[in-house]
Amino acid sequence: MLMNGLGATPPEELFILSNRVHDILKAHGIKVYKTFVGEYATSMEMAGASLSLLRLDDEFKKLLDAPAFSPFLPQWRKS
Repeated sequence: MLMNGLGATPPEELFILSNRVHDILKAHGIKVYKTFVGEYATSMEMAGASLSLLRLDDEFKKLLDAPAFSPFLPQWRKS
């Protein structure tokens, strides 16, 4: 699950929204493998958020967990 802030939404609100979405998904029997919350693609200080979901199989989970370098996604930067 990727919760993307559009620019003017405070991080606290993104985390509240993310937790609510997580609860809704769980209530529908959907497991969330990983959650990313932040500003990944903003829209010139626009308020709001976008939500991206991706169904993962075991191969995609391994790829998501593999070390990688990306200047735009700090979670995936190598140490």
